[in-house]
Amino acid sequence: MNNDLLTLAKRAARDAGQIILEALDQPREPDFKGQTDLVTETDRQAEEIIISLINNAFPDHAILAEESGSHGNQSEYQWVIDPLDGTTNFVHGYPSFAVSIACLINSVPEVAVVLELPANRLFTATHGGGAFVDGVPIRVSKNTQLNRSLLVTGFGYEHGKKWEANMSLFKLFTDKTQGVRRLGAAAIDLCHVACGIVDGFWEFDLHPWDTAAGILIVSESGGKVSQMDGNQYNIHKNHILAKNKISIKNLIQVPDKKNKRASIAIITHKSLEKNFNNLLIILFSNISSV
Repeated sequence: MNNDLLTLAKRAARDAGQIILEALDQPREPDFKGQTDLVTETDRQAEEIIISLINNAFPDHAILAEESGSHGNQSEYQWVIDPLDGTTNFVHGYPSFAVSIACLINSVPEVAVVLELPANRLFTATHGGGAFVDGVPIRVSKNTQLNRSLLVTGFGYEHGKKWEANMSLFKLFTDKTQGVRRLGAAAIDLCHVACGIVDGFWEFDLHPWDTAAGILIVSESGGKVSQMDGNQYNIHKNHILAKNKISIKNLIQVPDKKNKRASIAIITHKSLEKNFNNLLIILFSNISSV
C-alpha cells in the first residue's frame, strides 16, 4: 500500500511543481492572509491539482491542506499538504520553495514527499523504508562539533515574545557555529538536515503541513522526532522537538493551543546537546510567560 501512496504523492508533487515553475515567468500578485503571510493563485492551483489526484485515487481518504483546510470524512488515512511552502520566496523570485505532501495512517506519517524548487530535487521517505533524494539514500551529517556546524532556522509571522526570543537564539547560535541560515521554507530546512547539508534546525509556531512530510524524511535519514518534553511527536500537538538519536532533557515547552501551532527544534549530534540546552535556558527565561 505504501508504494501506491508514494507513487501518487510523487506524481502530485511533480504536477504541482510544474504549475509553480510555469508561474515563475508570470506576474505574481499575492493576497495577504496576515501582514506578512502571503498566498497566491499559484498556491491555490497547486493545491487543487494535488487534492484532485488524491480524491480520484483514494476517495475515502481525508485531506488537510494549508489553503482550503479539511476535506473528506474521518479516515485512518489523512493527507497533509502544503502546496507551496515558501510562498514569500516564490513571490519575490527567491529560489527556495517547495511542494510538501505527507500521508498519515492513524496520525503517523507513513509516506512523505518534498519537491524542492526550482532545483527540482525530490525528497522521499516511507516509514521503515529509508529516505532518499532523487532515488539516492540520504543520511544526516556526521559532524560532531558545534563550532563546525551550520544551522538553519525560521521565524513566524507574528512578532511577539517568541519571535524576539528566537532572535536572541539566532544571535547566540551565530556566535557559536559557522553560521545560521534562514531560508524561509521549513520543508526544505528539514530536508537539508536529513541529507546533511546543515547540522541542525529549530523553529517556533509551525503548522502540521509545515512539518508532516519533513519530519518523516528526517527520521528515516537517521534523525528522531519528539515533542519538546521528549514524548512521542504528533503533528497535531502543540510543541515538538526533532533531533538525532540523542536525549535532550530540560527543554522548554511553548504551548500555543489557541493557534494549534508547534515549536520544533532539530539537533543532529549528541555533542551539540549540552550547548543547545544551555542556550535554551536563556530562551526559556524570555518566553516562559507566553
